[in-house]
Amino acid sequence: MSVTVQNRPAAQLTPARMPAADVVRVGGVGLRTRPLRAFLSALGIAIGIAAMIAVVGISSSSRAELDRTLAALGTNLLTVSPGRTLFGADAQLPDDSVAMIGRIGPVTQVAATGQVADAKVYRTDRIPQAETGGIAVRAAQLGLLDTVGGEVASGTWLNEATARYPAVVLGASTAERLGLGAAGPDVQVWLGDRWFTVVGILAPAPLAPELDSSALVGWAVAANQLGFDGHPTTVYTRTEADQVEAVRAVLGATANPEAPNEVDVSRPSDALAAAQATDETFTALLLGLGAVALLVGGVGVANTMVISVLERRSEIGLRRSLGATRGQIRTQFLAESLLLSALGGAGGVLLGILVTSGYALSQGWPTVVPAWATTGGVLATLLIGGLAGLYPAIRASRLSPTEALATT
Repeated sequence: MSVTVQNRPAAQLTPARMPAADVVRVGGVGLRTRPLRAFLSALGIAIGIAAMIAVVGISSSSRAELDRTLAALGTNLLTVSPGRTLFGADAQLPDDSVAMIGRIGPVTQVAATGQVADAKVYRTDRIPQAETGGIAVRAAQLGLLDTVGGEVASGTWLNEATARYPAVVLGASTAERLGLGAAGPDVQVWLGDRWFTVVGILAPAPLAPELDSSALVGWAVAANQLGFDGHPTTVYTRTEADQVEAVRAVLGATANPEAPNEVDVSRPSDALAAAQATDETFTALLLGLGAVALLVGGVGVANTMVISVLERRSEIGLRRSLGATRGQIRTQFLAESLLLSALGGAGGVLLGILVTSGYALSQGWPTVVPAWATTGGVLATLLIGGLAGLYPAIRASRLSPTEALATT
């Protein structure tokens, strides 16, 4: 009886695949066993991300506050002021320029101020005349406050009665420089060699910042007692919202028909937008610094992972001896690097939001942190973590079991 023996090929053994949960658990071993080192490495990542989030958040909050301010004050305010003559001398607006501008159809409000060049204002009559403090004395028409969207912080605005008598309304910066916190019938300043009663103090005027450093008196009292010549130096004009550019095009010729080229027309909201553009340039610089900090944090993660590979050679050798493949070792250390960076990124995003919120609240701004900034911050940390952990992971996977165990 013969027996036939068939040679069958040995079964192909495939390494077991690690589920995602096991990858995370194994990757977290190094973080749990060395918590202080992991914390310091994650802190480097967190500082970089927090810096970037805070810069973007504060800039966005500032922009939101500007938008809110412009929405409240409007972008339909235009200013007219005298420019230069063909010979380079200071030009003048005609006395009736305010009335002529008021006849433009889409113009809804118009008011003017006129600088009183020879009048100075002091807290008392004992202060040397050379110490002016940069305060300008301006004659103001009664409709000025409504036209520029200003508010009175203390006291009242000028009226038909006070505009004829020695009464003055101080801008926000002027009151601060003179050391006055409130207006009242017993509060006086020395203005134009005579005492003026402070009847009001203005809140800061975003669209007319020149008023902040001014002392405003009535048009009549300026002409009668301070030698004011009656020529307006700044005419503030409110127009219908959809007619701003049309009115802007004719303001120069209307204000001074004989010499329209000697008239400067501006839009205060454009100046605020230009200031915002300057802030955005500064923000770009700060973002660059935040990126450098993030890069430094990534180098710290790479350094931590390299040291971790050197310290855990015996662990790597034991796992290889028990059947772990090079790919699994590589996955373990890469996952550890990604977890470390993700923890730093999450902490950095939270810290950046807290810094933004705190600063915005201190300034009275709305808190705005763009979603793209937080999402981009987390993705950036994962990218940094992946790049930082790639070399240590490859190096760990190339260790043979005998070589790794021989170092124990």
